[in-house]
Amino acid sequence: MSYNVKSIKSFECNDWLLNKHYAKRIPSISFSFGLYDLKNILQGVCTIGKPPSPALCDGICGKENSKYVYELNRLCVNEGLPKNTLSMFVGKILTLLPKMILVSYADTSQNHNGYIYQATNWLYSGLSDKRTEWRKKNSNLHSKTLCDKYTTDYMKSNDNFHMIERPRKHRYIYFVGSKNDKKFFLKQLNYEMHDYPKGKNKRYDASYKPNVQGLLF
Repeated sequence: MSYNVKSIKSFECNDWLLNKHYAKRIPSISFSFGLYDLKNILQGVCTIGKPPSPALCDGICGKENSKYVYELNRLCVNEGLPKNTLSMFVGKILTLLPKMILVSYADTSQNHNGYIYQATNWLYSGLSDKRTEWRKKNSNLHSKTLCDKYTTDYMKSNDNFHMIERPRKHRYIYFVGSKNDKKFFLKQLNYEMHDYPKGKNKRYDASYKPNVQGLLF
């Protein structure tokens, strides 16, 4: 294997997430991983954290299992890497995690279908629900952050805030743990499974060159 996958500090992902990933913001991070080439140069990052929605955590496999729910919320690598490098990266990460229920999304507004999750055998549970969310002018803050910071009445009365339809996303689920853990989670799963979606992916501009450094031993 011409690449190594290592656990890294969350701050090492900041430049990648703020400037290279299309979302341009840092999510909740509980676990973070780096993809290094044989020269120990960082070629990609992946972060996993608690989802912003308690209802999602309770809903996947029941409230009693909500503590196990985490989201693979960012995956970002340099362009021009060999074929299958991304699936290798995600596949290796799945072997390094403790017992958990992982959820991840492919954004339809970015013309993403989630082929990386299909390649690594995630379950597909369909599209996220149609919902609206708050946005602030000239800001990239998440709707939950805005709602925590401001009251609904204040946002309704202020022209700097507006409501939009939230883009629907393909939702994928993966169980991490022993065979018994996976069987248990599958029995508790509250979502119906569907065939994988297909379509032509559209790549976003990921030409930004993040700061990289050799892996420190």
